[in-house]
Amino acid sequence: MELHVRYEGDDDPEKCTARKLARFEKAALHRTNRATPYGVVLNPHADTALSPADADHDRLVALDCSWETAEKAMFEMPGDHRALPFLVAANPVNYGQPFQLNTVEAFAGALCILGEREHAEEILAKFNWGHTFLELNDEPLGRYAECENSTDVVEIQQEYLDAGAE
Repeated sequence: MELHVRYEGDDDPEKCTARKLARFEKAALHRTNRATPYGVVLNPHADTALSPADADHDRLVALDCSWETAEKAMFEMPGDHRALPFLVAANPVNYGQPFQLNTVEAFAGALCILGEREHAEEILAKFNWGHTFLELNDEPLGRYAECENSTDVVEIQQEYLDAGAE
């Protein structure tokens, strides 16, 4: 599966996971929506959750920008927009925070859900905390990957959200 990043360049370059993926030729960076290829766009504002039903696509697209600028309008690029379900960040900036994934974590979560766990492990191996993401999210990622469709993913996600509210 190809990994593409709509890259804004407004984060600290030293901490930018998208830039590191590009440096190791694991993802391609694009500076404009027009240059960004069509694919499954990982978009937290999407109405449909990513599920194994999306595995027929050959391209994942993520937006790499600061959380402060990650408004809905920033995600207006061509593609099939999908939201990642409940996952917990392992990166040093947002450790333990749900839904606060950086770019490599978003890609890794998506790859696991789409049945490409080895690819997820490969990209996370470039980060000393990468294995922690898979450890923290092992159960939900496994459950999401067994779903048939977005509706099933949302039902499982709700279990985690309900458990967190208790």
